[in-house]
Amino acid sequence: MPLDQVDIEKQDKNMTFLEHVEELRWHILRSLLAIFIGSVVAFIYGKWLFNNVIFGPIDTNFPLYRWLCELGNMIYSDDRLCVEEFKFTTQNLTLSGQLMYHIVTALVFGFIASFPYLLWELWRFIKPALKPRERRYTTGFVLVTSMLFTIGILFGYYILTPLSINFLANYEVSEQISNQFTLKSYVSFVTTLTLASGLIFELPLLIYLLARLGVVSGTFLKKYRKHAIIIILILASVITPPDIMSQVLLSIPIYFLYEIGIIIAHRIERRHDREFDKSNS
Repeated sequence: MPLDQVDIEKQDKNMTFLEHVEELRWHILRSLLAIFIGSVVAFIYGKWLFNNVIFGPIDTNFPLYRWLCELGNMIYSDDRLCVEEFKFTTQNLTLSGQLMYHIVTALVFGFIASFPYLLWELWRFIKPALKPRERRYTTGFVLVTSMLFTIGILFGYYILTPLSINFLANYEVSEQISNQFTLKSYVSFVTTLTLASGLIFELPLLIYLLARLGVVSGTFLKKYRKHAIIIILILASVITPPDIMSQVLLSIPIYFLYEIGIIIAHRIERRHDREFDKSNS
């Protein structure tokens, strides 16, 4: 390790509590600045974001709808799976509504865009406290976490959100009822479902951290797999709208991530056992 790097690490370890607080403050300020910059850019291009991203799932040419239509033509040789229209309108009911949700949407996009940088700032703060072996184990933390978050965002936006909107917007109990959704309802639905999906896809990382701390193990996770399935279904029902299809669509990848977490926890458990055997030999 270079001499200057060793000096920096010694300096970090000898920092007082107030110096650590000051260091954390700067990490937080830089993170907030990154979110602010991303939000400003998103605000400037707000009209494009609303027309092409926020309202993208109600466009009949949305990628998922085209795929379903092509699949229906391939299987049934007709258009039964094609989405032809959405029977609702979006309306703003408050004077400041459009400005308010323009800002809210910009903040959400700013957070999503700056997420890898936020992770990097977090990593920079905790890195000096880690031992060399722990740093080796956490190599690629920012990359892996960002990839999981991005996959979750894409799944939530391109799969979960459009299917949920298509089901709820076209559901009717009577032809006498017309659907007129508020801007708040629609924007909150799209952003919450997409962002929640991105965060949930961090499950393998959470299991990894808990396993490293000795809180859970692969044996424990495997033993309580049935209980985990129930929790996953409950979690999916809370996040998604009240339709079975959306709940199942979200439950499947969460359960898959849970199984990946079991594999990761088993590997860490075996590694701990080998280290324990070496220390006692």
